[in-house]
Amino acid sequence: MSTNNQISIEIPQNVLNDVSQKLQECKTLLAPYLQALTAEQRKALFKMGDKTVATVQKVKNYLETNPEFTPVYMDKTEFLKDEAVVTGLDPLGNLAHQLATDIEDTVMLAGSEALVASMLYYGATKEAASKGVATAKPVYEDLKQRFTKKGSRTFPSKGQ
Repeated sequence: MSTNNQISIEIPQNVLNDVSQKLQECKTLLAPYLQALTAEQRKALFKMGDKTVATVQKVKNYLETNPEFTPVYMDKTEFLKDEAVVTGLDPLGNLAHQLATDIEDTVMLAGSEALVASMLYYGATKEAASKGVATAKPVYEDLKQRFTKKGSRTFPSKGQ
């Protein structure tokens, strides 16, 4: 358990409020255009990846330069709309993913350091309570509920 402090920041509440408001504005602006999927729907879809993005863009170019090969059963208008949505939203998705990852990493690091400090404080109250410091006992008793390890489970043997 390290007490090495890797992060020491204070984010002003007005910055958090502004970011929250701006993210909500983004969500509201895009809401009419976004489509949520169930896990089953996501699993069933034919997925577009890095390699297929280039393929779709190449097909778009050929549709414009060689329209004679467009099958009659292909809805060119819908294809172009779908390609434009991917082209427009993909950079936003990348930015949102980067932001989410940076937020998650910062929360993880700060949370880890806060938990380590909490454990140190708990250890100090436990030690003080064991030495008879009267004011430490209620603090220790309260915190003990959060730091007590859960009992080990017993699992039935294979023969049962």
